[in-house]
Amino acid sequence: MTGISFAQPYFLWLLLLIPGIITYYFFRQQKTSASLQMSGLQQFKNYRDTFRNYLRYILFGLKVLAITLLIFVLARPQKTDRFQNSTTEGIDIILAIDISGSMLARDFKPDRLEASKNVATEFISGRPYDRIGLVVFSRESFTQCPLTTDHAVLINLMREIKSGMIEDGTALGNGLATAVNRIKDSQAKSKVIILLTDGVNNMGDVAPATAADIAKTFGIRVYTIGVGTQGTAPYPVQTPYGMQFQIMPVEIDEAILKVIATETGGRYFRATDNNKLVQVYGEIDKLEKSKIDEKQFTRREEKFLFPALIAFILLALEVITRQTVYKNLT
Repeated sequence: MTGISFAQPYFLWLLLLIPGIITYYFFRQQKTSASLQMSGLQQFKNYRDTFRNYLRYILFGLKVLAITLLIFVLARPQKTDRFQNSTTEGIDIILAIDISGSMLARDFKPDRLEASKNVATEFISGRPYDRIGLVVFSRESFTQCPLTTDHAVLINLMREIKSGMIEDGTALGNGLATAVNRIKDSQAKSKVIILLTDGVNNMGDVAPATAADIAKTFGIRVYTIGVGTQGTAPYPVQTPYGMQFQIMPVEIDEAILKVIATETGGRYFRATDNNKLVQVYGEIDKLEKSKIDEKQFTRREEKFLFPALIAFILLALEVITRQTVYKNLT
């Protein structure tokens, strides 16, 4: 960042004297002008002011400009260059999101899955220094996006996920195991998984508790989020007449989600609506902050020489002109 500053700015108050000097000069000119009483002005009708008459004003203007420049010289103008070095220690984060059919339940707007995608997208946008990846799971699990700092690509891939990409079911343990496998070799100072689901583990060949033990072994902290209102919610059900919504009880295995979080040093959160989900991600964002060290360097370069030189030239020009062309005028 570059700018002009003044080492002694209090001298700039002297600029307030300039209007007074100009006023005093013209008042003095009027007072010292001789007045003659004439019977008529006919003999002066062809009179024109000469260059010498205008010259006294020009010389006064040179003085005022020189004085103004000298005031700036006294204030010591400086060019300031600021340099900033930033050292960032980011956090590696894997988002593991349930995309089973129940994530289409309408207790969130427009549904659980879309609400989760929208909030996760905001979370990603707010963490520019972190590598973030995306794992999705249903009956099986796979990596939608590996750890990356290219958040634009990650967000596009986030928007593409939808229920039905994988056969239906909730393989909670598999989803967590895939996320662990994607982040376990990371060299980041902090490795985090955010596991979001709305159901109970009913598929997969890896038990959720086993996946939690593996995460703990690799020093991975897991934050778990249970998505769903309390009581009942409208769930999508395939019928001979197409997809319809039926009111069904909300079943989330909070016990195992709490075990996963506690075992790995994370926390369990319950999101019962869109606003709660936003708050959950906000809390996780506060808990996991990237380390940013900033060092600022400032370099100042004196810039009074040029205005001082101009002021000297103006004063010299005024003196030379007054002693030659304008010698007999005051």
